Amino acid sequence: QVQLVESGGGLVQAGGSLRLSCAASGRTFTMYSMGWFRQAPGKEREFVAAISWSGSSTYYADSVKGRFTISKDNAKNTVYLQMNSLNPEDTAVYYCAAALYASYLKNRYDYWGQGTQVTVSS
Repeated sequence: QVQLVESGGGLVQAGGSLRLSCAASGRTFTMYSMGWFRQAPGKEREFVAAISWSGSSTYYADSVKGRFTISKDNAKNTVYLQMNSLNPEDTAVYYCAAALYASYLKNRYDYWGQGTQVTVSS
């Protein structure tokens, strides 16, 4: 069992940055690949980024490539999402999730956090 708690969301102006954190409980955190997804009002939850269990491989949605960076600190049981050059289209609730294998498919993830709101003003 893995429990996930996101933090770091908030209100930021366009062009600004935020760093999201996702703290995990459970001794098996190092076995899991992690993903970040987001859901804007009236839209489907969409893939943002994923990282392999070791942290050696990362994957990004085209919409965030070059602006967002995912990282994983197994010693701290935490995964991060550094978000730079934010724009209003990035406004959404951001969720972290855990899976045995990194994937862009949300149905491959077994555990989810409660989400953290990110709002980007123009």
